Amino acid sequence: MNEQNSHSTSSLDHCRIISLPRHRHPNGSLTVVENDDSIPFAIKRVFYLYDVPGDSERGGHSHHKAQELIVAVSGSFDITLTDGHRTEVFTLKRPYEALYIEAGIWRSLNNFSSGSVSLVLTSEKYDEADYVRDFNEFQRLTAHKI
Repeated sequence: MNEQNSHSTSSLDHCRIISLPRHRHPNGSLTVVENDDSIPFAIKRVFYLYDVPGDSERGGHSHHKAQELIVAVSGSFDITLTDGHRTEVFTLKRPYEALYIEAGIWRSLNNFSSGSVSLVLTSEKYDEADYVRDFNEFQRLTAHKI
């Protein structure tokens, strides 16, 4: 996707909770994420957030190209998404559920519970040029949605 295309065509309708495979055993559960048809992109980067104070906010950006899956592997937190016209809040609290966020969607994470860990899987390697970190610029990019 090019810069204008991803922001002008992105929609909250494409963002959704994805149930990850959950394997329950008497001695604990296991969830696997692989580069296969169970997720909407090939994983190129993985990172996680932890030790986030409960009153802090993370994210505060959109991407031109990168798609993401976000998982609360421990604890819980809220993710507020906007496509420039609608806003929706998702609460993640189960390690076998991931929030899919397409490119061109603004995201903010907050309301972190004590001990929460946020795992993020992305479709792109880190590239600062892929980020839109100014909300006014995001609004400009999403002002003329198709």
